[in-house]
Amino acid sequence: MSANLSTRTFRPYTGEKARIARAYDYLVLVLALFLFIGSFHLHFALTVGDWDFWVDWKDRQWWPAVTPLIGITFPAAVQAVLWTNFRLPLGATLCVACLSIGTWIARIFAYHLWNYFPINMVLPSTMLPSALVLDVVLMLSNSLTVTAIFGGSAFALLFYPSNWPIFGMFHVPVEAGNSQLTVADMFGFQYIRTGMPEYLRIIERGTLRTYGQVAAPLSAFFSALLCTLMYTLWWHIGKWFATTRYLKRI
Repeated sequence: MSANLSTRTFRPYTGEKARIARAYDYLVLVLALFLFIGSFHLHFALTVGDWDFWVDWKDRQWWPAVTPLIGITFPAAVQAVLWTNFRLPLGATLCVACLSIGTWIARIFAYHLWNYFPINMVLPSTMLPSALVLDVVLMLSNSLTVTAIFGGSAFALLFYPSNWPIFGMFHVPVEAGNSQLTVADMFGFQYIRTGMPEYLRIIERGTLRTYGQVAAPLSAFFSALLCTLMYTLWWHIGKWFATTRYLKRI
């Protein structure tokens, strides 16, 4: 005798089975969260790398251009999933919060407590204000085009101003060895890292100095233009990755 699956009723678990099922769901959720934190942190470390890692690499040219461009990738993909399927306007904020958790864990335990670098030298940047604005634009507009143009641009343009209260003190000029450096440069000269002397760099040097000391705004607007394109690309990547497909029964 064969049972007809179309008429079979599925009863929810009760008692001990329900408790085990809930515990299993919680375990999978926690593991998935840590997997997402690790994947986003690895992606960010391999692409942005030293520009967002060492304080003496946080210049006014490449740091405000590269960091938002790479940081908008995972938020755009997760927004496509959460907003399209669940109407939850928190994809970007969730991604950046997960990245902050993973980054702080790595910087404190791996580089401050293990390798004895000062925590000021390896401070991570923040993108929470940019992520909040990106989520708000998506919630109010409900449009991919509007969010890519205005939200993506705001994501890049807000990065440098929101980080200036944290890292502005390291751009204070000091005099050492008859040369004018910054506090961040002094960190780089005092604490030796692998790959020296390639890691030694003066943070205020750059080809954009020829534009009249406005390197940071130029880099920010250049990153804003690219973020609009990167947001659209990763939105479609996230939507494609989360699409459920069914195979026809033969």
